[in-house]
Amino acid sequence: MHIITLDGETDFDGWRKAARLMALNEVKPEDVTWTVRDGEPELFAASATDELPDVPQGTFNVPSKFVELAKAAILHRNPERFALLYRLLWRLRGHHDLLNIATDADVAEIIAMARAVHRDEHKMHAFVRFREVGREHKAHFVAWFEPEHHIVELAAPFFARRFADMPWSILTPDVCAHWDGHEIAITQGVAKSEAPTEDRLEETWRSYYAAIFNPARLKVKAMQTEMPRKYWRNLPEASLIKPLIADAARTTSTMIESEASEPHKPQKQEPAQDPSLQDLSMARKPAHDSIAALREEAANCRACPLWKDATQTVFGEGPQSATVMLVGEQPGDKEDLAGHPFVGPAGQMLDRALEEAGIDRAKVYVTNAVKHFKFVPRGKIRLHQKPNTPEIRACRQWYERELAAIEPELVVALGATAAQSVLGKATPINRNRGHLIEHDGVKVLVTVHPSYLLRLPDADARAREYARFVDDLKLAAGWLRRAHAA
Repeated sequence: MHIITLDGETDFDGWRKAARLMALNEVKPEDVTWTVRDGEPELFAASATDELPDVPQGTFNVPSKFVELAKAAILHRNPERFALLYRLLWRLRGHHDLLNIATDADVAEIIAMARAVHRDEHKMHAFVRFREVGREHKAHFVAWFEPEHHIVELAAPFFARRFADMPWSILTPDVCAHWDGHEIAITQGVAKSEAPTEDRLEETWRSYYAAIFNPARLKVKAMQTEMPRKYWRNLPEASLIKPLIADAARTTSTMIESEASEPHKPQKQEPAQDPSLQDLSMARKPAHDSIAALREEAANCRACPLWKDATQTVFGEGPQSATVMLVGEQPGDKEDLAGHPFVGPAGQMLDRALEEAGIDRAKVYVTNAVKHFKFVPRGKIRLHQKPNTPEIRACRQWYERELAAIEPELVVALGATAAQSVLGKATPINRNRGHLIEHDGVKVLVTVHPSYLLRLPDADARAREYARFVDDLKLAAGWLRRAHAA
C-alpha cells in the first residue's frame, strides 16, 4: 500500500506529480491511500509525497479536458476526490475517449464535482459584500463569505481585477484572500466573529437594491434559485427581500382590482382540425429546452474569456410564450451587478419607448447577444467595451436556443452587435432600419440601441433620434396587430 500525503486540500501540483509516478509504476488505484498533511495547509509550498517509487522510463498522455476537470474537481470538498481522480486517470490510459461517455459513473461524478465548484465560484463572485473599515485614504474593505468548496484562491483574481484600486480582504473559515493593489496574499482562515459589522455604505447599497427591484418581473422561485437562502445572512440587502416581495404582491393585487371592467374582445378561433393530423403536427414539432433550464446552464458558460471578469451571466427574461423578442448588445455595469437585462439607464429609456409604441414590456422576451459584461477598469469605473466577432459567435448558441424555446413572431435587434448576432453577419443599422427583414422564417426589425441615444450630446439630436427609435418600435407593434388580426 502506498500512502501519498499532499501539502493541502488544493494541492493540485502535488496530486498530479504523485499520480503520474504511481501510474508509470503501474500502481493500481486500490493500492494508493491519499491524505492531506496535518496542520494548516501551506498553499504555496512545494508538493510532498511519502516514499514515491523511482521514476521509470516512459510517458503517457491524457486529454486536456481531464486536466481542466481535475483542476476544478480537486477543489471540491468530497474527501474521496483524490482517489476518484486517480482512478479516472488510470482508466484513461487504456480508454482515451472515456470522458466522452457521460453515463460512466466516474466521469459523471467528476463532471458534477467540477460544475459544483464553478457554481460555488459564481456564487462567491455574486454574493461577496465588502464593508468599509477606516475612512478615506486609510480605508480597507473587508468581506465575509462561507464557500461550499475550496474556491477562495480560484475566485480571488476576479476581485483583484474588479476592485483593482482598493485594498480588500475576503475572510472565510478555510483561508483568507488579501489584495494590496499589487498582489494577492493567502492566509489561514478565521472565525466569523473577526469579520466587521455593518458600515456606512450599506444603507446606500440597500437603497440601490430597492431601486432596481422590479415587482412586475418578480419570480420568487427563480430568485431563490439564483440567490439561495443560505447566502442571505451575509447580504445587507437580505433585510429588504421579504418586504419587497410582500409589496410586490400587494401592488399586483391592487392592479388586478383596478383593472378596467370592459370585456375583452373575443379571440378568433382557429378552424377545427382533424385530431389525427393535430397529433401528427404535435409529434413533428421539436421539443426545446425551457428558458429556466437554459438560464441555469448558461450560468456556467465558459465559451469565451468574458466570464472571468464579469460578475455573473446575465440571461434573457420574459414569458416563454412571447411573440416579440428584443435582443440587445450585452449587459452593462448595472445589469452585471443585478443579474437582469436592461435595468440601467438604457433599460429605462427602452421601457419608455416601448410604452409610447404600444408594446407591453411584460409580454416581450428581452435578452442580449452577449451574456457577460465586457469592460476595462478605470479606477472605480468600469468602461463598456464593444464585444468582438469571436465573442459574439461564442455566445450565439444561447441566442439560437432562446429563439428555439420561445419561437417569437418578431425579433427586434437593438444595435449593430445584436443585428450581427441575429442575422449572422455585420449589418449596417441606418441602411436596414425602417422595414422588416425575413430571416430563417422569422421577421427581424433592426434599429438602434437605447444606449446610443443616451450618448448623443445634443438635446435636439437626442430628441430626433429618440422619435425615430419609437417609430421603429411602432412599426413592430403595427405589424403584430395586423398579423394577429389576419
